Amino acid sequence: MPLETVTPFTPLASTLGGVLIGLSAVLVMALFGRIAGISGITTGALPMRRDDWDWRLAFVAGLIAAPLLVLAITGTPVRQTVPTDLLAMAIAGLLVGFGTVMGSGCTSGHGVCGLARLSPRSLVAVLTFMATAFVTVLVLRHII
Repeated sequence: MPLETVTPFTPLASTLGGVLIGLSAVLVMALFGRIAGISGITTGALPMRRDDWDWRLAFVAGLIAAPLLVLAITGTPVRQTVPTDLLAMAIAGLLVGFGTVMGSGCTSGHGVCGLARLSPRSLVAVLTFMATAFVTVLVLRHII
């Protein structure tokens, strides 16, 4: 897929997705007393030695099941607008993983939950995420 692919404007689907993300963050905090950060949830689900791996595994399974549910209901698969270059995707994944370790969390943990708690650390993290994203898009779309 070329880099020039434009993601369509979908205000209804985007609003519904945002509401569901917010609801899941509230439920994870209310039910388990934890932040709904994907990197922290998946990291805690992997060893399966912890006493709370079951809800973490269920949360990750929900992330995987959601697009399948959309397909079953609408008959249309969820479109992803990501490059098909596997090497670039692997490098990007490693960089994101490194960044979540360095930033002590991911965009969902800092951006959704941390900002909602008025965390100054999360504000700095989100500003860093956004600045990095702006520079990445500038370089990939206008310089390279």
